[in-house]
Amino acid sequence: MSQQVSMEASSILSVLKKKLAFLSGGKDRRSGLILSIPLGSDQTSMEELSDTLDYLLSIPSDKCKARGFTVIVDGRRSQWNTVKTVVLMLQNVIPAEVSLVCVVKPDEFWDKKVTHFCFWKEKDRLGFEVILVSANKLTRYIEPSQLTDDFGGSLDYDHSDWLGKRLVFEKFTKESTSLLDELSIINDGDKSANKDKSADCVLLPSFDPETVLQTGHELLSELQQRRFNGSEGGGGAGGQGQGGPTWRPMEEELLAQPQVMKLLDSLREQYTRYQEVCRQRSKRSQLDDIHAKVMQVVTWLQGPGSELLKTHQAIGDSMRAAQALQQKHEEIESQHSEWFAVYVELNQQIGALLSGGEEEEATELKALQQQLSNVCYQQAAQLESRQNVLQAAHGFHGAAQELSQQLDGLLGMLCADVAPADGSAIQQNLKLLEEKLQSVEAGLTSLREKGALLLEPMCSQASWPQDEGESPAGEQENVQQIHAVMEEMQLRKQRCEDMVDVRRLKMLQMVQLFKCEEDALQSVEWLGELLDALLKTHVRLGDDSQETKSMLDKHRKFVDVAQSTYDYGRQLLQATVVLCQSLRCTTRSSGDTLPRLNRVWKQFSVSADERQHRLELALDFHDAAERVLREQHVEAESLDDVDSSGKTLLDRLSMPVIFPDGSEQCFGSQGDAAAAAECVRERLLLVEERRQESDVCERGEGLHGLDVIGEELSEKEEDEEEQAEPRVEAPEQER
Repeated sequence: MSQQVSMEASSILSVLKKKLAFLSGGKDRRSGLILSIPLGSDQTSMEELSDTLDYLLSIPSDKCKARGFTVIVDGRRSQWNTVKTVVLMLQNVIPAEVSLVCVVKPDEFWDKKVTHFCFWKEKDRLGFEVILVSANKLTRYIEPSQLTDDFGGSLDYDHSDWLGKRLVFEKFTKESTSLLDELSIINDGDKSANKDKSADCVLLPSFDPETVLQTGHELLSELQQRRFNGSEGGGGAGGQGQGGPTWRPMEEELLAQPQVMKLLDSLREQYTRYQEVCRQRSKRSQLDDIHAKVMQVVTWLQGPGSELLKTHQAIGDSMRAAQALQQKHEEIESQHSEWFAVYVELNQQIGALLSGGEEEEATELKALQQQLSNVCYQQAAQLESRQNVLQAAHGFHGAAQELSQQLDGLLGMLCADVAPADGSAIQQNLKLLEEKLQSVEAGLTSLREKGALLLEPMCSQASWPQDEGESPAGEQENVQQIHAVMEEMQLRKQRCEDMVDVRRLKMLQMVQLFKCEEDALQSVEWLGELLDALLKTHVRLGDDSQETKSMLDKHRKFVDVAQSTYDYGRQLLQATVVLCQSLRCTTRSSGDTLPRLNRVWKQFSVSADERQHRLELALDFHDAAERVLREQHVEAESLDDVDSSGKTLLDRLSMPVIFPDGSEQCFGSQGDAAAAAECVRERLLLVEERRQESDVCERGEGLHGLDVIGEELSEKEEDEEEQAEPRVEAPEQER
């Protein structure tokens, strides 16, 4: 292999183009290379000539240089001093490699004595022989086939072609060497980095390996063609005679060919490894891409997808609300469907890779596939469970709506005035009431069945991952809502049943219109008993809002009963008058029965209004107090409102009932009033303590206690009413 050049042709291209010196490829009889220095008529730059010689002498191998150079200095168009300077310069540039210097003299020769004496004198110091020879006698020392046509030889030499080929060779050598270093770093770095993704940035070398390989193959083909084809003129190869049989390739060309072949072999080897590295990285990139997509699907399903389902757990409070929730759920399912489609695509890709993957990759792919499948199937189960709950909720709200309409129809019938003409009409109305009541009972049974169907999927659905000790608040709210709807319908049914009982009693009383005065007086007595019961026993205001609401509902029912009794008494009196007129007899009730009935009713109305007003004040107070006690962050304005409503209620409790005639009477005894006031004060103390607390109690603890107390108080009050009820109905039984 030739030694490494100290410079590149491209760096002194402008100097080399001047052809100050050249290696034609010719050889002397000792097989030494012929170096030609054609001097021109212009002054030759010794520095440029020195650079040219340095470059040319760096091309042959050491073995070739050891055979020595024959230097032809063409001085035919130059001055003797220039020739002498060039010959002396050879001593510094290539003293050991020069065997013979042939100075081609011009036709008009220089001073022979001077020149001959000068070179003879300097022979020992120069280290090489210098001869002066004419161009036609140069063949004495060098074969004509090894001389260019400038010296009468037959060797073809194209300096521009040689320089172009030399640039190609050096460019290929430089690019291939640099490419080999880069590919080696990439290939070795891929192993040491252990598939580190950060090494991807150096996967692209500075030169295209395919282009460099193509350039090398073309160059090698050119060198091989020059070696075996004697008919081709030599550019960079040095050429040969036109006959060709005695042509001998230039050493530079023979050395360049194995160098190019070795570079090509190394480059092909590294490029093959590089392609394998790229293939492995492409495979790794494909695995990483699948892994990233899998993580993207898993992250969305476990993140935003799960949050969508978690934040939409309500079941609505009506059929319309349930339908709206179903539409929203369909939108959520649509969003999930897009990710499920990605899951299907990824599953197919993973299956394709598993069919031809390695064992290590198969393990990783199977783990990804299992993780993706688990998350997708779990999310699909959540979606299906939510859909089942919404369908059951729609049926439940439909049953509740139908039952509510039935109750409204029954209530409308109960609120309508009935004035049948005879007893048979009264019996027909009673039968219609019973039929409506049975329909309500059947509707309530259906509601309970659908409520059970709704609670079943809610309790059996897959629960969301939660922190230890955390309760599913949304599910509890839905369960409470279902139970609340069924309880509300049960209460409405109970109220209608109570009103049906009143209406039934009223209609039965109307059958007995002929009992004129007796029944009218009985009505006055009943109303008086109701007034007495209202003033003596209806004192409590409830310990919480739930109990107060229940007492308020019962009070309205109580007032309705009193209203019915009053209306019944007036109707009896009117019927008595009509009957008396039709019978043309004098009625004893025309005297003081009607004024007594009106007086008692006015007293009852005033008392009932006062009772209702107090219950409403108590309800507002309890609502405000419970809201303050329940909330974590309470504003001072809310606390002040509770204090104000409590004080207003206490002031109201201390006031007596003033009847239209100016008389006064208090609700219950002083002890009963004090007990009712004490309950309010206790609640005010709790609110005051709440004002001083810095931390907020957990939501629901106080409400749970209030619900238990409310249920006990509600049961106690119902027991008291049941005990007091026979006293009101006793006159009817006696009658």
